[in-house]
Amino acid sequence: MFLWLLGHTRGRFRFRLTPGPFCGVLAGTGQTGGEASLAAQRKATSFDIAHLAGVSQPTVSRALRGSPTVSLATRQRIEAIAKQLNYTVDRAASNLRSGHTRTLALLLFQDPTPDDTLINPFFLAMLGSMMRACADHAHDLLVSFQHFSSDWHADYEDGHRADGLILLGYGDYDDYRARLGQLVEQGTHFIRWGSVQAGEPGLTVGCDNVGGGEAATRHLLDQGCTRIAFLGDATHHYPESFDRYRGYARALAERGLAADPRLQAPAISTEEDGARAAAALLGAGAPFDGLIAASDLIALAAIRVFAAAGLRVPEDVRVVGFDDIPAAGLANPPLTTVVQDAGLAGRRLVELLLAQIRGEAVESVVLPTRLVVRRSSRV
Repeated sequence: MFLWLLGHTRGRFRFRLTPGPFCGVLAGTGQTGGEASLAAQRKATSFDIAHLAGVSQPTVSRALRGSPTVSLATRQRIEAIAKQLNYTVDRAASNLRSGHTRTLALLLFQDPTPDDTLINPFFLAMLGSMMRACADHAHDLLVSFQHFSSDWHADYEDGHRADGLILLGYGDYDDYRARLGQLVEQGTHFIRWGSVQAGEPGLTVGCDNVGGGEAATRHLLDQGCTRIAFLGDATHHYPESFDRYRGYARALAERGLAADPRLQAPAISTEEDGARAAAALLGAGAPFDGLIAASDLIALAAIRVFAAAGLRVPEDVRVVGFDDIPAAGLANPPLTTVVQDAGLAGRRLVELLLAQIRGEAVESVVLPTRLVVRRSSRV
């Protein structure tokens, strides 16, 4: 009697006993049906897959972890055999052997928001791409708020809760930088979203903030604006906003214009602070016909303040934001803004952190920006 493999449904194999010589082949693998059937009668192991694939067991383990040290053709052959044998990786055992949790920790800085999320909307846009990138690399994503304990490494990596940290948001960078230095000293694997600067501790992914500020300002100048204000912090305490201000000042200088200090009001990226800064700008009494905001939240708050003061957007003042959060396109009028690619940013954060964990040479990355023009900046 011989065991024939008929096929499988819903992840289970079906078999039939039949007399006579056996010469079946398991489709797509090249192994005889007898070899496949023996593995399928019991719980398959990585050694079974190795035998059927003609490779070593360590090669199977690396392939099923998605290791780049295994060729694509070999990995696909191994994955096909594993699927046909209904083999699943014992994640707990694999993690124990490797000393890795196969988990990344995403730590979000709490931002003051009108709702209860306490999360900057731009970071929410990143979250989906991070989850997909982690899934693609067979990792889990642990999401938590940053509590600024003095022992981040003990809370996560040294506590075996995660192999590395992704940090989003930071408040005052002067306070934050010392904590990043501490993580470097402790050998913690981490990456952050922020301003990419030479000599900064750790690994960073950020966008071209200076270029975005330049593009926004040139657009308003091309629209005929000559008195352009800037709402946002312009100090080293908030380097991303400061970079956007630098781009704004550089674009003005290209046209022979100087940044007027009366047309700059500091603001962090919240609607409340944006409203306060817009009111301060109006109170300064200096005329302006254009506005660059360091974030969409600031810009949207400013538009509401201007409307309450009788200023029409874009007829009286043309406004450009930064980030392209979902609310930007839904505003009245729809907001012209500098787009940061949140999807690409999320993927790069995960990919570079995993490369760092594997011990590969990695560098900080600056992603491009682009301007999306909507009605808030043109009549």
